[in-house]
Amino acid sequence: MYLLKIDKKTKEVKDKIKVVISDLDGTLLNNEHKISEYTKTVFQELHAKNYLIIIATGRHHLDAMPIVAGLGFPLYLVTSNGARIHSPQKELLFSFNIDGESIKSVLDLGIDADITTVLFKENVWQTNKHSEQLNSFQTELNYLPEVVDFNNIKDLSAIKMFFTHNRHSKLMELRDQILKIYPDLFSHAFSLPLCLEFMDKSVDKSFAIAKILEIEKFNFEQSISFGDGYNDEKMLNATSKGLLMGNAPESLKNKLFHLEVIAMNYDDGVAKYLSEKVLYGNVSNVY
Repeated sequence: MYLLKIDKKTKEVKDKIKVVISDLDGTLLNNEHKISEYTKTVFQELHAKNYLIIIATGRHHLDAMPIVAGLGFPLYLVTSNGARIHSPQKELLFSFNIDGESIKSVLDLGIDADITTVLFKENVWQTNKHSEQLNSFQTELNYLPEVVDFNNIKDLSAIKMFFTHNRHSKLMELRDQILKIYPDLFSHAFSLPLCLEFMDKSVDKSFAIAKILEIEKFNFEQSISFGDGYNDEKMLNATSKGLLMGNAPESLKNKLFHLEVIAMNYDDGVAKYLSEKVLYGNVSNVY
């Protein structure tokens, strides 16, 4: 005969958590930019047990919607790092763009032609050059790229502006250049070491999530979150339990040293943690 024993700290997490929040790339998605079957099963069980599920990503909503649809149930979707919120019924609840003049002021700085510049528009993403690397993030091409000359674009307003280059140091230099001239105009983050993103100063994943929690009458103390990038930093710090992926940059792990690091994205790190700590608890046999 044996009894089931649950670790005390795990029980505290299990009893408190009512909301599960996850980033997509490098977090919920594997290295093929897909949600594994095991992860789908775990999240479907969370939904069946009435946990509130929020996906918060830097991706555009047209890109993210078909990915999260694969989970098989409706959920809240925060996209473009918080510039858009869609309800479980896909209703747009919140929308905030960067104004065109602000973007023009940045493009007029004379950005190195080697850097790929991208503007997230409502239905297309405009870029100064074709990028196979960026295209590879979409397993289904739902959000189409459009190569343009930004000098000929009249309306530069956008959901998000970002820059990519194969050298992180190059993007760091650009970030410092922009922030030196416009210290209070934008919020910014490295969603990946090679992807520097700018949004309106009022936009952040944590700000958008707070709006959802208010609607659903929950709070951050009842929430657990998972992420791997600097655009997840405020979200991870805001929730009762923030978990960093094992594949997160070492610089982020060092900065957020107080957070627990879990398994890699390609090893179903999020789903395994939720299964062990939230759904079932850390169970051991006592004879």
